[in-house]
Amino acid sequence: MVTALAQRLESQRKEIDDTLATFALSPTQLQEVKAKMRVELERGLKKDSHPTASVKMLPTYVYRTPDGTERGKYLALDLGGTNFRVLVVKIRTGMRNSVRMYNKIYAIPLEIMQGTGEELFDLIVQCISDFLDYMGMKNTRLPLGFTFSFPCNQTGIDKGDLVSWTKGFKATDCEGYDVVDMLREAIKRRNEFDLDIVAIVNDTVGTMMTCAYEDPKCQIGLIAGTGSNVCYMEEMNNIEFVEGDEGQMCVNTEWGGFGENDNTEDIRTRYDREVDGGSLNPGKQRFEKMTSGMYLGEIVRQILIDLTKRGLLFRGRITERLKTKGIFETKFLSQIERYKKKELRSILQSLGLDSTCDDSIIVKEVCGAVSRRAAQLCGAGMAAVVDKIRENRGLDHLEITVGVDGTLYKLHPHFSTILKDTVRELAPNCKVDFILSEDGSGKGAALITAVIDKYLYAMRFSDETLRDIMARFRREMENGLGRDTNPTATVKMLPTFVRSIPDGSEKGDFIALDLGGSNFRILRVKVSHEKKQTVQMENQIYETPEDIIQGSGSRLFDHVAECLGDFMEKQKIKDKKLPMGFTFSFPCAHSKLDEAVLLTWTKRFKASGVEGMDVVKLLNKAIKKRGDYDADIMAVVNDTVGTMMTCGFDDQRCEVGIIIGTGTNACYMEELRHIDMVEGDEGRMCINTEWGAFGDDGTLEDIRTEFDREIDRGSLNPGKQLFEKMVSGMYMGELVRLILVKMAKEGLLFEGRITPELLTKGTFETKHVSAIEKSKEGLTKAKEILTRLGVEPSEDDCIAVQHVCTIVSFRSANLIAATLGAILTRVKDNKNSPRLRTTVGIDGSLYKMHPQYARRLHKTVRRLVPESDVRFLLSESGSGKGAAMVTAWASRLADQTRQIAETLAEFRLTKEQLLEVKKRMRTEIQNGLSKNTQSTATVKMLPTYVRSTPDGTG
Repeated sequence: MVTALAQRLESQRKEIDDTLATFALSPTQLQEVKAKMRVELERGLKKDSHPTASVKMLPTYVYRTPDGTERGKYLALDLGGTNFRVLVVKIRTGMRNSVRMYNKIYAIPLEIMQGTGEELFDLIVQCISDFLDYMGMKNTRLPLGFTFSFPCNQTGIDKGDLVSWTKGFKATDCEGYDVVDMLREAIKRRNEFDLDIVAIVNDTVGTMMTCAYEDPKCQIGLIAGTGSNVCYMEEMNNIEFVEGDEGQMCVNTEWGGFGENDNTEDIRTRYDREVDGGSLNPGKQRFEKMTSGMYLGEIVRQILIDLTKRGLLFRGRITERLKTKGIFETKFLSQIERYKKKELRSILQSLGLDSTCDDSIIVKEVCGAVSRRAAQLCGAGMAAVVDKIRENRGLDHLEITVGVDGTLYKLHPHFSTILKDTVRELAPNCKVDFILSEDGSGKGAALITAVIDKYLYAMRFSDETLRDIMARFRREMENGLGRDTNPTATVKMLPTFVRSIPDGSEKGDFIALDLGGSNFRILRVKVSHEKKQTVQMENQIYETPEDIIQGSGSRLFDHVAECLGDFMEKQKIKDKKLPMGFTFSFPCAHSKLDEAVLLTWTKRFKASGVEGMDVVKLLNKAIKKRGDYDADIMAVVNDTVGTMMTCGFDDQRCEVGIIIGTGTNACYMEELRHIDMVEGDEGRMCINTEWGAFGDDGTLEDIRTEFDREIDRGSLNPGKQLFEKMVSGMYMGELVRLILVKMAKEGLLFEGRITPELLTKGTFETKHVSAIEKSKEGLTKAKEILTRLGVEPSEDDCIAVQHVCTIVSFRSANLIAATLGAILTRVKDNKNSPRLRTTVGIDGSLYKMHPQYARRLHKTVRRLVPESDVRFLLSESGSGKGAAMVTAWASRLADQTRQIAETLAEFRLTKEQLLEVKKRMRTEIQNGLSKNTQSTATVKMLPTYVRSTPDGTG
C-alpha cells in the first residue's frame, strides 16, 4: 500500500512537471525568439514587407528625447486601460530643472470600452471638463498631449489612425480613424473649453520621454503591465515609409502582434490557444497574450482547471468561481510569488479554492512558470532591439537605458530580475540599464530614482560580478592559509585552536565575557545533564564609555575587571574560581587556546598599548591588581567562533559562523592539513578569517564608490577594514547620509535644502535604514527620520530615500553572500562532495533587525552556490554561550589531561630513585658472580663460554 501510494504521488508529480515544462524556454529557444523578433523588426521597417509584418514598427514623429531645455505648462491625457488619467504638467528650467504634476484618475466602464466610439470620446471629454473645473483652468487654452496606448498609424505628431483595439477595448467606429480628430469633435460637442492638441504618443513613448528627461542615455521605452510593448529611437534612413534620411525617430514597435504570422507556434501551449480563442481578438496580439498582465492570470486559471480535472489539484473539485473567466487576476501572480504558504492559502481561499499545503505549492509553481516565461520572452525581444541599435551605430559595445512602466514590472517580485538576466545573456555586447517611470504622485520620485540609479549604479552587482568577487576572496583565503603568503595576505585566516563543535557531553558552571563593541556583556552559563542537556544563562550588560574605548589599554582592562568583579559579587561567586571563556571580537593571533595576541583594533576601538600584546595576560594582570577574586581564563574566542559554537550546540552540522552587525566577520572549520601555520595534518580546526580587511590591498578598488572612499577617509583607521566599511552596520547609515547630502547638493532631494543635522556625521544611523525599508510603515518612518533631520521631506523625497537605503543594504547582502559563497565552496571542496549540506550560524543586529536582509542574503547564496543545502541558524543567545561551550571543551580536555597525569604519576622516577636502582643492580651483579652468593642472587650472571668478540681476522 505504501509503495502504491508513493508511485501514485510520483506519477502525479511527473504530470505536473510535464505540464509546466511546456512553459520552460531553453537558451536555444530564447535565441530563436530573439532572431525571429529581429527579422520582424526589419520587416516592419521596410516599405515592401511592412503591410504583412506582425511587428508594425509605427513611426511616432518624435525626433528626439528631452535635452533639459523644455519648459511650460501642459495638459496630458493617458488612455491605455480601464483607468483614464488627466494631468497638468509644469516643467521649470533654471538652476534646477523640475517637473510638477497634478492628476486625477477616472474609471472607464466596460460598457463604454465595448460600446461606440462616440460614447468613449464623450466620456473622455467629460473627465477633462471635471479635471479643468477641479484645477480652475476651464478658461485656459493649454497645449495637450494625448498618450493613446493602442497601435496607431501616424502621419504626423498630431495625427494617428487607430490600427486595432487591444487590452479589452472594442469601441465601434474607431479602427481606421484618426483618434485626434475624434477627440477634437467630442470637445466641440461639449462646447465648454478649447484645447490645442499638439501630440499623440504611445505609452511606451511617454515612458521613454519621461525617463530621458533625467537620463540622456534612455532611448528605449518598455511597458510591462496590462499590455506589453516597446519603442526605441531608430535611424531615419532605416524607416523606409517615412521621408528623410537624417537623424532619428522614435518607432513604436507594437511587438504585441509578434507571432500573428505563426512564427511563435513552437513555443505556444494549448493554454495559450485557449486564452487566445476566448479573447475579443482571436489570432491577434499573440505575443502580448503570452507576456502581459491582461492575460497571465487567465493562462494560470486555465492550467489550474486542467490540473484539477486530472485530479492533481484541489482534490479534483472545480469551484464555480474557478470556472469564471477573469477571476484569477494577474495581481494574484505577484502576490502568490511574494508571499509565504500561509498567506498564499488565504489568497486561494478568497477565490473559493479550498487548498492543501501541497496545492499551494503547486499553484505557486504554476504562477512562477507562467510569469518566468513572460519575463524571458520580453527579455528576448528586448535583446533583439538593443542589438539592432548597436549594429545601427556600428558599435562593438552599446550602453543604453530602458525606461520602464507597468504594474507587472513594478509589482511582480521576480519579473524585472528575470527580464534583465535574459537581456544580459542574449545581448552580451550591450550594457542595458533599466529605470522605472512612475505616474501620478509617484512620478517625481521615479524621475529622482533614475538619477539615483545613475549615481549608485556601481552598487548594483550582477551574479557574474559576485562570482568574480567569490573567486577573489577564495584566492585571499588560500594566501592567508599559506605560511609564505600569510604575512602579506589581507584575509589573515587566523587559527583559533578550537578543534571541534559541541558534541553534547559538555557540562559545568562557567563564566563568559563578551567584548566587541560599546556594550560589554558578562554571562554565567550552567550546562547540566540531569535528564537531557540543558543550558541556563544569566547575564548583565555594562556600557564601555568612549573615553575608555579610545584611552589606554590598562584603563580598558581595569574596566573589564571591575565589571567582572561587580557581576561575581551579584552572583555571589567571588570565592569560586570558575572556568572562564573570553569572547574578544578583534583580530588575534593564537599560539594556543588561552593565548591571544591582538593584531589590530577594529570597530572604533583604539586603546593604546594593547596591539601586539596577549589580552589574557592583560586581563589577568588587571584581575590580580584588584585582588578580591580569581579567574581561570581557559579560552579566548572571536565572536564568530562563539556564534558557531552556540549554534553547533543545537545543530552539529554547523561548521560556519558569521557576524553581520556593528562589524562583520566569519569563521569556519578547515582541514588541519591545509593550515601551514599549525603543526599536524589530522582533524580540523576553526579558522577566524577576519574578512573585514578583504580589499585592503586594492583588490576591491573597482567596486568601491566615492562614498566608500569618503567614509574610509573619515574613519579612525583609514585604508584598513575596507570590506567591513562597505557592508557592516557601523558604516551603513553613514554611507546613506553621504549619498543624501550629495543628492541634496545637486538639487535632487529636499528642494536642495541641506540642514546642519544632515551634515553632522552619525545622525543617520543604520537602524534608520532598517526602519525605512519596512514594507508597510517604511515611508512613514522615512518622513519621521528626515523631519528630525530638519529637511521637511516631500512624499517623493521619502520614496527616493527608501530607494537609496535599499540599494546600500542590498549591496551589503550581496557582498556578504559572495564571501560566504567562497567559504562554502571551500568546505564543499574539502569534503570532496558533489553536494554540500551544512549549517551557518549567524548573529548580529543588521541580520536580525533589517526586514529584508536575511532573505536577500539567503537567496543570493543559493544562486551563487547552487549545489548546496545551507541552513541558516540564528544565534538567539549571542556568542557568549559559545565561549562557554569552548571553555567546557577546554575544561574537559584539561580534566582528561589531569586524570592521565595522575594515572601515570606512579611510573615517574626521581633522580634519587634512579641512583638507588643503579646501586641495587650493582650489588646484585656482584652476588651473581660470587660462588658463595650465586645460588641466592636474583641476577644470575650465567657464563656462556664465549671468550671474545670478533676482531676482524676470521
